[in-house]
Amino acid sequence: MNIVVIGAGAWGTAIAISAAGHPAGHRVTLWARDAAQAGAMQAARENARYLRGAAFPEALHVASGDCAALLAQAGLVIVATPMAALRTWLQALRGVAAPVAWLCKGFEAGSGLMAHEVCAQVAPALQAGALSGPSFALEVAQSRPTALVAASSRAAVRDALVRALHGPHLRVYANDDIVGVEVGGAVKNVLAIATGLCDGLQLGLNARAALITRGLAEMSRLGAALGARAETFMGLSGLGDLVLTATGDLSRNRRVGLLLAQGRSLEQAVQSLGHVAEGVYSARTVAERARRLGVEMPIAEAVVALLDGRMRPAQAVAALMEREPRGESPQ
Repeated sequence: MNIVVIGAGAWGTAIAISAAGHPAGHRVTLWARDAAQAGAMQAARENARYLRGAAFPEALHVASGDCAALLAQAGLVIVATPMAALRTWLQALRGVAAPVAWLCKGFEAGSGLMAHEVCAQVAPALQAGALSGPSFALEVAQSRPTALVAASSRAAVRDALVRALHGPHLRVYANDDIVGVEVGGAVKNVLAIATGLCDGLQLGLNARAALITRGLAEMSRLGAALGARAETFMGLSGLGDLVLTATGDLSRNRRVGLLLAQGRSLEQAVQSLGHVAEGVYSARTVAERARRLGVEMPIAEAVVALLDGRMRPAQAVAALMEREPRGESPQ
């Protein structure tokens, strides 16, 4: 298969490395916006900026500039840009015949739309879907065992992602509930900030377990209101991704919470990462969409208040602990 990966950040590079090392012998092109970066990666055979030490397989090529010819020959296109750039790329890809999948997780700022909803607006005829699930880019690039979800309402997209990536080190499960998969991917980033805050304040393992569990309930409530299936949130893109992002040391969103607990400002925390932490940008949008639907998400609201500077870390914790008692049902 001829695969084009758009975006040479950590996650795009990791997926390109995995696909290029597949036993099926795919030809993979990693497209970078910056021509100088593309040239450096092609020469060094690694992405020294984001994944130093992860060698490129022989089948991985790096390109920049006009990608029209690449897209015309592609059997699968993977968009590995932040959520903020997805709309522009989907508009550019409207005429592409190959299946298209995106890696970004979140709600679009301003519109409050999930990725598949953005696609329905700007490229409704596109065969499109999402690749999601619990995964750190570095571990995928190192061929460590990982399981992901190929989500789309179109079987051709799910099948293309499975054929492209399912192999000895990476399992890819198909799921047609793209709403549930994308809600999980968006909300877990917000909850990871909250869990990082919890750990940074040294509130203990009991508190962490409670926060993750109640966070899963919030995720499930929002998903149900948007039409997702409940079982999706007990799978890889729900519980799996939440546990990884909330507890893993490689999680950028968790790191934001840890830094805020140490007294860093949001600006300082974000600048220290060197990468995008999607939860910072999607937290407000998640909370706003939940409010419009009448869905209660107190943990997400506390994160927003913290990010906006309306609460200090200890105040956010107190606000959650002082809520009125209620039944445990996630609904």
